Amino acid sequence: MLVNLVEILKTAEENECAVGAFNTPNLECIHAVLHAAEKLNVPVIISHAELHEPVAPLSEIGPVMVEAAKAARVPVCVHLDHCETLSYMRRALEIGFTGVMYDGSLLPYGENLANTKKAVAMAKDFNCGVEAELGALASREGGENAGSGPVYTDPDQAVAFCRESGIDALAPSFGTAHGIYKSRPVLDLERVRVIAEKTGLPLVMHGGSGVSPDDYRTGIRNGLRKINYYSYMSRAGVAAVRDLLEKEEVTFFHDLALAAEKAMEADAEKAMRVFAGR
Repeated sequence: MLVNLVEILKTAEENECAVGAFNTPNLECIHAVLHAAEKLNVPVIISHAELHEPVAPLSEIGPVMVEAAKAARVPVCVHLDHCETLSYMRRALEIGFTGVMYDGSLLPYGENLANTKKAVAMAKDFNCGVEAELGALASREGGENAGSGPVYTDPDQAVAFCRESGIDALAPSFGTAHGIYKSRPVLDLERVRVIAEKTGLPLVMHGGSGVSPDDYRTGIRNGLRKINYYSYMSRAGVAAVRDLLEKEEVTFFHDLALAAEKAMEADAEKAMRVFAGR
């Protein structure tokens, strides 16, 4: 069942839980995530990031994601993640995406706000919810370093940004990073609570892979309603392929793809259970 970002986050708010948002750059990822969500009967978000364009062109993977969401037995939002180009966002909206995230976090505040307002105006024409980012994580989407460290989101600035932009969800910076953590992250979850209370909006955790279950639970209690999760799910798929190749001679690629899909499904299911408070 295809739903928009606002609807799915409202459900998370009503149930005081978080919905998982999983990047799905290929069919195996789509199957893994949707099968796990259907097994647990929980809503879910499948996402496409602009940086995945070289390996998963929006024009090809986007329609597949939308049709898969429509056929799913649970509510599914099809979301554009970390979009830095408004023309690219329009393409996703025209395909049928029901959530978009404009990422101007590396821009000066005024430019980020101006572009976010344009994104909100554009998305309204498509009945689509909008997420934006304020502050900057320690690493960018894809795992590359963004600089010397995270730029933590100022709660008062977040209030002004949310009010003036008209967004539906905010991704603040509070100590997470994209990619694989080399050590346990130290998260400012009190900052999450303050920002959630001051803005009144559902908050989003980026760089959600690798965070401890206890930190997930605390973050959810403090106002996180969407948790982005991909790197560790993908790593589980890679590990399954390596394990299969070590155990036996493999002739057909689809056997490797299936092994990866099943491992990613198990990893996604484990994360969804925590997000749903189970």
